[in-house]
Amino acid sequence: MKHFLVKTLANAGALGVAVWLLHDITLTGENAGRKALTLILVALLFGLVNFVVKPLVKLLSFPLFILTLGLITLVINALMLLLTSWLAGELDLAFHVDGFWTAVLGGLIVSVVSWALNMALPDDRD
Repeated sequence: MKHFLVKTLANAGALGVAVWLLHDITLTGENAGRKALTLILVALLFGLVNFVVKPLVKLLSFPLFILTLGLITLVINALMLLLTSWLAGELDLAFHVDGFWTAVLGGLIVSVVSWALNMALPDDRD
């Protein structure tokens, strides 16, 4: 349970950094508390998308991994971020990614920041 909480907080932080750095990734809300709650809900949604959809997409695109020497990962991460944005819109969460290239850059930022936060945050897994 602690591992799930740490990953969700890391995703929320990474998504927050992407919102802060890129003006085409937006998070709207009346106040800071509402924005934080929305960010945590979007992080949960992003984690669910990465848990359910991403492995299937990676399996189906395996030949492209070999052909592009793994660079297709950037496109897959962008597509997962766009899917999260679309699902957030369907669930009336105030999170939106505007455009594919913004999603590519946002996916790169989210990946790097999430990795760094997962390294920094405590986790009791051995």
